[in-house]
Amino acid sequence: MTGTIAKGSGPESDAAPDVLAAELRMKFDYTRSVGPTIGRFLTGLRAGRIVGVRGSDGRVLVPPAEYDPRTSEPLTEFVDVADVGTVQTWSWVRDPLPGQPFDRPFAWALIRLDGADTGLLHAVDVASPDEIHTGMRVRARWAAERNGRIHDIACFEPGETSTAPAQSEPGEPVTGIVTPIDLRYKHTAAPQETVFLRAIAEGRLLGARAADGKVYFPPRGADPRTGEPTEDYVDLADTGIVTTFCIVNVPFQGQRIKPPYVAAYILLDGTDIPFLHLVLGCDASEVRMGMRVEAVWKPREEWTHEGLDNLSHFEPTGEPDADYETFAHHL
Repeated sequence: MTGTIAKGSGPESDAAPDVLAAELRMKFDYTRSVGPTIGRFLTGLRAGRIVGVRGSDGRVLVPPAEYDPRTSEPLTEFVDVADVGTVQTWSWVRDPLPGQPFDRPFAWALIRLDGADTGLLHAVDVASPDEIHTGMRVRARWAAERNGRIHDIACFEPGETSTAPAQSEPGEPVTGIVTPIDLRYKHTAAPQETVFLRAIAEGRLLGARAADGKVYFPPRGADPRTGEPTEDYVDLADTGIVTTFCIVNVPFQGQRIKPPYVAAYILLDGTDIPFLHLVLGCDASEVRMGMRVEAVWKPREEWTHEGLDNLSHFEPTGEPDADYETFAHHL
């Protein structure tokens, strides 16, 4: 579908629609607590030791498990193991990806360390697949600086004798880790999504009517009851009501608005399903169910072509609140 789509119009031909596509990137720091068991393992790595835990059947599990795989009981008997072991199985990486241990070919391997009964997955630094095999003896190559991460072991390399640095005091236990996440992918919009996004680029809010008469915003692409394409497009007003909402009080990394602020489900006039957006322009404590709101668009020079972020937020209109009965079935 190309060109401007008028209210109620459908595809003009059976030709393949000219859909939008974009390269997208999701990047953030994932922060998590590690608990006492993995925390013990990571604290050991920082000190130059590899720690496992003994199960009820006498096996030593590395990395340590919190609960016994046979009895499900908590495991508490920690055991130091060697940083030298045997390759159990391996896989060659011919074309490394960004963020992997090396920018040259290497191997991933399951390595059973001496004193352990399970395999530890890690990288092995060899130049070709001819230089690694099941049963091969390898040793840990420790990082020059250790801070309580699996990367404290830079990789494994062929060898029988440990080259571990002198063990240091463990210090304060490791209780959490921060893992950078960087995901790149290509999103290709569906035909109905393309029509919706192109309308946004024109400053219009466009919904689609299903066979039962319900209007969805954004367009669903298909009637949820029949699976038929929804191509009966409807231009919508940029006013509506707040159905439910959440006051965000907790700060987090990358937050662009200072708390407290409101994320609300907004039912646009003439639609049958609410969508999530920001409500600003008043104190968070003043937002309520049934409040009438209107869209606030960014200045046109700040628009990012086809994207819902062209719409900055919603703010109160000052009109009387909608009666609960008028939106109760849209919650």
